[in-house]
Amino acid sequence: MGGDGHPYAPADLHLPAFVPLQLSQGQILAPYLGTSVFVVLAVWLVSGRCRGLSKTDRLLMCWWAFTGLTHIVIEGTFVFNPGFFSKENPNYFDEVWKEYSKGDSRYVARDPATVTVEGITAVLEGPASLLAVYAIASHKSYSHILQFTVCLGQLYGCLVYFITAYLDGFNFWVSPFYFWAYFIGANSFWVWIPTLIAMRSWKKICAALRTEKAKKTK
Repeated sequence: MGGDGHPYAPADLHLPAFVPLQLSQGQILAPYLGTSVFVVLAVWLVSGRCRGLSKTDRLLMCWWAFTGLTHIVIEGTFVFNPGFFSKENPNYFDEVWKEYSKGDSRYVARDPATVTVEGITAVLEGPASLLAVYAIASHKSYSHILQFTVCLGQLYGCLVYFITAYLDGFNFWVSPFYFWAYFIGANSFWVWIPTLIAMRSWKKICAALRTEKAKKTK
């Protein structure tokens, strides 16, 4: 335990008035995973009523809905709730971030770089992700440009997240389990999925430009 009675690393992290977790890991993860599955299934079913959408388009709608709500609801509650670790009567989201901080104590420590990255993610990338759901469903001309842009933002945020952790000492997790499960595992989805989507959107944008150029040369 840390000097203030907290379970985080490093042990000398100062967290005055820290209130221990009141929910177990299972009680925290189960609602999040269950809600995520519900959102994905709901969007998948609703997207089936949209005309002219491929299975890939529908999967992308599921992803953008999931990641958009995660950015706004989960990450937003971290950004705008600086005292979550000291609440005597914490809500579910307070518990989420106290649990996640076992894998990265910069959250409970309110590291400025981490708060900044999460703030940009919640305020800009969250709404933009939900806009991508609408853009795909409505076959908007800006769909791929929007998706490409948001993916670049997500990848940039992940780079800053991992690089600053390395530069600041790379010692923010309680154990190897939390390092791999939370710090690496939970964040990896926002590396490889945006990479694949960005590549696809880039190809779609280039193909559209080639087609437009061919029309003008005729």
